[in-house]
Amino acid sequence: MTDPGGPQEAVARALDALGAGAYLVDEQGSIVAVNARGEALLGRSAAGLVGQDAHDLLHRTSSGEPVPRDRCRMRKSVLDGRTEQGGDEWLERGDGTLLPVEWLATPCDTGIRPSATLVLFHSAGRPGRPGQRSPAGGRLSEWERLALLAETTTLLTSTLDIHEALRRLIKLVLPRLADWAVIDLIGERDEVWRFAVAHAEGGTVTFREDLQGPMPPVPQESPMPLSRALRGVASSLAGPRTYQGPPDSGIAVEQRRLFDATGMHSAIVVPLRSLHDVLGALTLGRADQPERFTATDTALLEDIARRASLALENARLYQRQRKVAETMQRHLLPKLPHTPGLSMTARYVPAPDASQVGGDWYDAFTLTDGATALAVGDVVGHDLDAAAGMAQLRNMLRAYALSQQKPPSKVVEWLDRATLDIAEVSMATLVFARMRENAAGRCELSWTSAGHPPPLLVTHDGVARYLTDGHGVLLGVAPEQARPDAMAEFPPGATLLLYTDGLIESPGHSLGEGLDHLRRHAASLAHRPLESFIDQLLARARPPDNDDDVALLAVRYGPGPLRPRPHLAGLHPPDAGG
Repeated sequence: MTDPGGPQEAVARALDALGAGAYLVDEQGSIVAVNARGEALLGRSAAGLVGQDAHDLLHRTSSGEPVPRDRCRMRKSVLDGRTEQGGDEWLERGDGTLLPVEWLATPCDTGIRPSATLVLFHSAGRPGRPGQRSPAGGRLSEWERLALLAETTTLLTSTLDIHEALRRLIKLVLPRLADWAVIDLIGERDEVWRFAVAHAEGGTVTFREDLQGPMPPVPQESPMPLSRALRGVASSLAGPRTYQGPPDSGIAVEQRRLFDATGMHSAIVVPLRSLHDVLGALTLGRADQPERFTATDTALLEDIARRASLALENARLYQRQRKVAETMQRHLLPKLPHTPGLSMTARYVPAPDASQVGGDWYDAFTLTDGATALAVGDVVGHDLDAAAGMAQLRNMLRAYALSQQKPPSKVVEWLDRATLDIAEVSMATLVFARMRENAAGRCELSWTSAGHPPPLLVTHDGVARYLTDGHGVLLGVAPEQARPDAMAEFPPGATLLLYTDGLIESPGHSLGEGLDHLRRHAASLAHRPLESFIDQLLARARPPDNDDDVALLAVRYGPGPLRPRPHLAGLHPPDAGG
């Protein structure tokens, strides 16, 4: 072993005495020493290894792509200072080929560095070119089988879109294992759908849409291969003769049609089965490839199906959670009131990770004295607890505002004290406002802010300013503290925008920059109709790297007077509760 970095001779001798390939890395993951066996296995000299980041230089996927740092177990072992071992890993050799390895990484006290990790590895197969596949229809070597299984896991678990995962599965098995691939899926009500019938020919994969679509129900006693697979019973080999007799079910009729249309002479059918349920079945068929499937192929395809099923179950669970989240959001957010003289619209945009329900919300409702109440808030957190707290907070705000004709500050003071008894709300921000016409026929806006970004008022002429008065602390911080009110005239044709911080906050930019960005875009859109105004504002002002949800409420005054609802007009004088 040569080591240009000059580690102590004892370390060099110790590494060379090991029977496996070995290299030593420091706490940052840079190689500080390598033994002769490691040089030979990697096809690289010590001079080309020492001083290099081991992960960046060596670690690759089976297709030759760099392994993402956050998914590399070897690198994690180095950074965490823990012993780890594994297989299904590839190191890039000096000539560009990939070496499949089994490895062990363990902390090592060399007496030279305060923290070092020893990585031992040995070859788990012969080197191959990145992404190299066996000839169509050929038998896979043990290395190629391992590479295929590892690639299946990597590609299918890196997406939470079911359709994308299934398309990747088809590309993995065609034409490497067969020239036909068929995927049947079982829906939530046990309905079967033939998702794909794919054919590999001339280096391309095409889909037979005429063979795809709904399928008959799964027969409970049928011994036929697809029926058994869809019940999760067993895998089976099949051929044209399998379905030539009298059909025992509608599925058998469809399978005979499949064999007649594709010309498959040999097929293998395996269940797609999760820990809890049967998801469907995967069928591989050979028509152009002369070899028939064997029991060895069955074992390989079952292994592929197990890995695919895990990825599909994860994707299904994610999509179910996402559906629950979206449904909950839809029911929690209110319908806006119809108020003469006001145009009103709102938007809620979930975070990119839509399985998370946020605490952002808006509300608007008519008070008993005819005034219009407006609110936008944000409960700290991004989970179902935050959404539950948001619903409680909104409902309590409505109750206080409707029962007590008081200024916004008083309503929010009561709400602040009540948050002490809401388990799901630790802290929250809020803007609460009242809008009404005064005796002179002018529209007045009064509001208070509990630690929330300031409302934005945009005149019809494009003059935009933030309403920074009336600002107090967050809810849940000082519930006994009195809160301020602020008041401003709302000129005809002007637009009031209430929003949450997801519209202005962005990594790498200050809050002031976000506020200025929003103000300028809002001013430029002042002449737009309200629906267009809010949609364009979202598209232009929302930071592209924002990972938070956003709630917006936009209100435009005019034309026409603001009047109480007719059935409420006689209950209170027009200026009561001001």
